[in-house]
Amino acid sequence: MELIIINKEGAIWNIAGIVTDITWKTTRTGKPATLELTLVDSGMYQHKKFAISNGDIVQFRRDGVDVFYGFVFSIDTGANQEIKLTAYDQIRYLLGNGSYVLQDVTAAEVISTIAKDRGLRLGLLEPAEYKIPSLIEDSKKLLDIIMGAVGSELQYKGHLMAFYDDFGKLTLRSPQSMLLKVILGAGHYLYDYSLKRSIDDNTYNTILLYQDNEKTGKREFYPVTDKENVKRWGILHLYQKADDNANAAQIQEKAGNLLKQHNREKVSLSVQAIGDIRVRAGNFIYVLLDEFQTQLFLVDQCSHKISGGEHTMSLDIKVV
Repeated sequence: MELIIINKEGAIWNIAGIVTDITWKTTRTGKPATLELTLVDSGMYQHKKFAISNGDIVQFRRDGVDVFYGFVFSIDTGANQEIKLTAYDQIRYLLGNGSYVLQDVTAAEVISTIAKDRGLRLGLLEPAEYKIPSLIEDSKKLLDIIMGAVGSELQYKGHLMAFYDDFGKLTLRSPQSMLLKVILGAGHYLYDYSLKRSIDDNTYNTILLYQDNEKTGKREFYPVTDKENVKRWGILHLYQKADDNANAAQIQEKAGNLLKQHNREKVSLSVQAIGDIRVRAGNFIYVLLDEFQTQLFLVDQCSHKISGGEHTMSLDIKVV
């Protein structure tokens, strides 16, 4: 394991020997990755000039994997001779607001534009297919603007892409690139789980998109429905405004994609397992349980805990 602190003067400290607890958390949407560390202060082997300040760089590697690159945002100390650090990756700098007016841009192009404006480092941005006809955002959180663009790729093209910071570089990956050959199940690292099936959250069997036609002055509707599931569950409808600049074919395609995504029970798992440091939010992994055949699940949230030589992980995962 390698845990490095680099301060603004260029001093480099390897703190792996004085860290007692490590928690690394990733969330698929809406939050930066977090690294929480507990250090023994004034340890026997600690250098006299050792110091940590907010803004210092933190690098974490384990088992040959580049896990986390970020920046210290809080330092807690007390009488118990411990230092608790909280660091975030680059996505933390996307929580501020901004305004953008862009035309005919893909999600990758939106990310690239915002990153360059904010002086953030870019990594691999795999191409997105959908071109957003008109993106107009005024004083909106930058991360929400990006996730909205990434969400458009799912709504219009059915591609669930992952946006995250890959060891200090903002990255956009396709579902195929996020597949991890990890199997969780009885006898395969998993030691506890809870399973939930629900139609109560984000399940729709009827999609109704609309667009106001300025030329005719009328509101045009684009309905799609699954009659069998309406009989089974009743009408669960999503009523949503389509993009003003989208044409009829694009709106109909979006409606069909939305029905594919939402017209089903939501199956989600909370899993406790032996840790595999390769797993992070956005990965697809295999799950083997008696309740269903082996299938792919999407990691929605992931928390790794390393303490006293023991490595465990808690996952919130779901079928997509």
